[in-house]
Amino acid sequence: MGFTIGIDVGGTKVLAGVVDDFGVVLKSARRDTPREGGPALTQTIADVAKELMSQFPVDSVGVSAAGFVSSDRKTMLATPNIAGWNGVDLDAQLTSLIGLPVVIENDANAAAWGEARFGAGRGKRHMLLLTVGTGIGGGIVVNGELYRGAFGIAAEIGHIRVVPDGHLCGCGARGCFEQYGSGNALMRHAREAVAASPDIARNLLSRGDGTLVGLTGAAIADAARDGDAVALAAFNTTGQWLGAGIASLSVILDPECVVIGGGVIDAGDILLKPTREALERYMPFAGKHPYPEIIAAQLGNEAGLVGVADLARL
Repeated sequence: MGFTIGIDVGGTKVLAGVVDDFGVVLKSARRDTPREGGPALTQTIADVAKELMSQFPVDSVGVSAAGFVSSDRKTMLATPNIAGWNGVDLDAQLTSLIGLPVVIENDANAAAWGEARFGAGRGKRHMLLLTVGTGIGGGIVVNGELYRGAFGIAAEIGHIRVVPDGHLCGCGARGCFEQYGSGNALMRHAREAVAASPDIARNLLSRGDGTLVGLTGAAIADAARDGDAVALAAFNTTGQWLGAGIASLSVILDPECVVIGGGVIDAGDILLKPTREALERYMPFAGKHPYPEIIAAQLGNEAGLVGVADLARL
């Protein structure tokens, strides 16, 4: 049995784990992400890898991070949320520090592969993953293989434009998918509903500090579970956008299933039900072909770690 290390680099933490052939995390370790990024972050990754290597016989290391990764999986082309990593040959630097082969992968791609191999997409040859959190990330599995595109930057699904001249996105464009179907969009939908009807929103506001500013995603989810009409409306609006987007993606990719992960999926069917309904409503050529199954991710925060560890052994 071979062991690999998967390391998922986020804005606040570096989470690493030793993973076996079955996708089981045998041992994990974490470090805080150095705010300055760059060489300090690269060294942090090497340190956490060495900690785990001292306890298990490891063959290779995979590293996942948000950003554009070159098609040869060696260079971080651009990392919007990590300082000092643009254009960095991370493979060469880490191989020198760690002494093992290293594979670099986009975080959503890694999560998609984790779900396809060991999670909600097991047994599916054609799968689409949407990670719904602050934004919308994506990963595509076609005929059992991870699809990266010609330059390694495929599946930036959150930046498909769905509303011409819509809300300004962090990518610089307007009307991107993630401005309407993400966790941040859920917050905006809820705040807009509260502002429009403050009298019927008192219950929802009372779950925070009584103000729009103090309203959190967790509070909206809790209120929706308790049947709060405003919170449910916010989830319904978010699900409508997700379902409509998935319908458009489905006529391009024709997946067997669409796996939805990220923080918002903790709401379960409160989000999935309106998403499925919208898929049926907006699907082109409705009723003339099979629809993809929409299911919740299973691996949670370990999806990227498990996925990139498996990719490191391929």
